[in-house]
Amino acid sequence: MFTGIIETLGVVVKIEREKENVHLTIKSTITNELKIDQSVAHNGVCLTVVALDKDEYTVTAIKETLDKTNIGELQVGDEVNLERAMKLGARLDGHIVQGHVDRTAVCTNVEGAEGSTVFTFSYDFDGSNVTIEKGSITVNGVSLTVVNSKKDAFSVAIIPYTFMHTNFKNLHTGCKVNLEFDVIGKYIARLYGLKE
Repeated sequence: MFTGIIETLGVVVKIEREKENVHLTIKSTITNELKIDQSVAHNGVCLTVVALDKDEYTVTAIKETLDKTNIGELQVGDEVNLERAMKLGARLDGHIVQGHVDRTAVCTNVEGAEGSTVFTFSYDFDGSNVTIEKGSITVNGVSLTVVNSKKDAFSVAIIPYTFMHTNFKNLHTGCKVNLEFDVIGKYIARLYGLKE
């Protein structure tokens, strides 16, 4: 379980393919605090630490993860948003995030506003995932508030601190991002059979 509050950025330093799996080696300032078998969210994707070496660690992504997220598109040198699992009893500063990405979206617009940057994303609506105005959404692992909610698109306003301390600073029109919709909203949509 995560909160969507990014701790730090990591840098992809090595990518190895093994059959349908991809092993990603990440250089990070939190590596010395990690242990084997620990869950870490990478752009919102929960992956397990399988190896540690000084300030680098390795995680493995399987085909299902590669098919449904932007993890398979990462290249050496790319920055990833990192968050360790939340501690029981700690403050929940963002919202409940599982680290299970629902789908990807494409950035369709980036616009400067007074004091923030507004990013708009669109995705293929299949009737199972929805956003609501002022509801929660996780974009590349970042807990955010939805503005301008539509059936297959939404926007988020990024404050300067979040912009500088996450990989939002690297996003532009055409970039693919990971989305995790609000878990409560997903259950409600399932219960009521929400469709187009």
